[in-house]
Amino acid sequence: MSSVEARIRAEIENHPIVLFMKGTAQFPMCGFSSRAAQALQAAGADALHTVNVLADPEIRANLPRYSDWPTFPQLFINGELIGGCDITVELAESGELARLVADAKRA
Repeated sequence: MSSVEARIRAEIENHPIVLFMKGTAQFPMCGFSSRAAQALQAAGADALHTVNVLADPEIRANLPRYSDWPTFPQLFINGELIGGCDITVELAESGELARLVADAKRA
C-alpha cells in the first residue's frame, strides 16, 4: 500500500463521517461539494470531517482509484463509501441520511 493510500484509509477509519470535497464545508469550491456538505449538516452531521482535495493533489489523484468512484465529493460513513453529491442529496430528501448520520454518531 502506498503512503497516500494509507493516509486515505486513515482518514476513513479515524472519522465516522468524512467528506472528501473541493474546498471546505465553510468555503466549498464547487456546487456539488457545497450541496453535499449542506445536506450532511442539515442531517445532523455537525462535526463533519472534510478533506479538501484541492489542497492535497495526491489524495485528489488517488482517491478515485481507492474508492472506485470517479468524481468529487465522496462521502464515507463508518468506513463505507456512500457516494457523491446526487446520492447524498437523495438520501437527505428521503430521510435516510439523517439515520445514517445518527448511527455514525452512536458508533
